[in-house]
Amino acid sequence: MLRLNKVMKRYNGFQLNCTLDVQEGCVTGLIGKNGAGKSTTFKAILGLISTDGGSIEIFGKPISEIGVQDKEDIGVVMADSGFSGFLTIQDLIPMLKNLYRNFQEEVFRRKCREFQLPLNKKIKEFSTGMKRKLQVIAALTHEAKLLILDEPTAGLDVIARDELLDMLRTYMEQEGRAILISSHISSDLEGLCDDIYMIDNGKIILYEETDVLLDVYGILKVTKEQYEKLDLEHILRCKKEEFGYSCLTDQRQFYQENYPDITVEKGTIDELIMIMIRGERKGKHYLLRI
Repeated sequence: MLRLNKVMKRYNGFQLNCTLDVQEGCVTGLIGKNGAGKSTTFKAILGLISTDGGSIEIFGKPISEIGVQDKEDIGVVMADSGFSGFLTIQDLIPMLKNLYRNFQEEVFRRKCREFQLPLNKKIKEFSTGMKRKLQVIAALTHEAKLLILDEPTAGLDVIARDELLDMLRTYMEQEGRAILISSHISSDLEGLCDDIYMIDNGKIILYEETDVLLDVYGILKVTKEQYEKLDLEHILRCKKEEFGYSCLTDQRQFYQENYPDITVEKGTIDELIMIMIRGERKGKHYLLRI
C-alpha cells in the first residue's frame, strides 16, 4: 500500500533516512520524540517537500506517477496544517464535494453533529481539539484507501480520543485499506496498531509487531552485582538507576526462565521509547546516556 526505501531529506543539522512499509489491511504506527523526523516523513510521502534520495511508492506506483484519482484515495491529517480559519463547516462541504468524487456528505454531517462541531461557526473560533476532529472526519468520509494521520488525537480529551479511535477501527473493517499514524500518546498506538516503527534523529531504530513489543519485550531491574553476571546477548539497552540498572530485552521469557531472582517486568511502549531513544551502543548492548 505504501513503501519508503531509504528516503532522504537533509536540513541544517538534520538528515532523514527512512525505510518503512505499510501493508494493506494494517495500521502502522510511527513513534518518536519531537523533532525525530515523523512530520518530515509524512510531508515527504505527501509530496509537500522534495527529497534528496530514495524512493516512495503508493498503491504500487512511484510517487511521481500518482494521479488525481490516486490522491482522492488518500485521507490526510497533518499536525501543523488544516482548513482556512475564515471558513465554516457549511462553507467547507461544497468544497469537499468538489475535491472528492466519493465524499459522503450525510456521514460527514452526522459525524460533525456527534462531535458537536457547529456548522456555521468560523473554524478559526474552534478549539485545537475541535479543529483536529474536523480534520479527521474529513479524512474518513471520502472512502480513502490509505490514511496518513500525523498526531490525529492531539488536543482531544479522553472521551473524544476513544471515539476517534473507534472510528479508525470501524474504517479498517473494510478490506483494501491501511493507515499510517503517528501519536505521542502510546496507549493510542498500543490499542490500534498492528506494527510500530520507532524513529530517532531521522533514522528508524526499531521495527516490531505491536503484539511482540507488548508480549515478548521486557524490562529487567537488576543490581550492579546482578548486572555484572547477566548474559547480555539479548539485552538491547540499559539505563543506570539508583538500585543498579534497568535493561531492555526482546527475550523476556529467556531471563524469566534463567534468572528467577531478577525482576522482569512487561514494560510499556513509553518505557521502551525512553530507553531505546536515549541509549548508545557499547559492544552487544547499549548503555543509556545519563
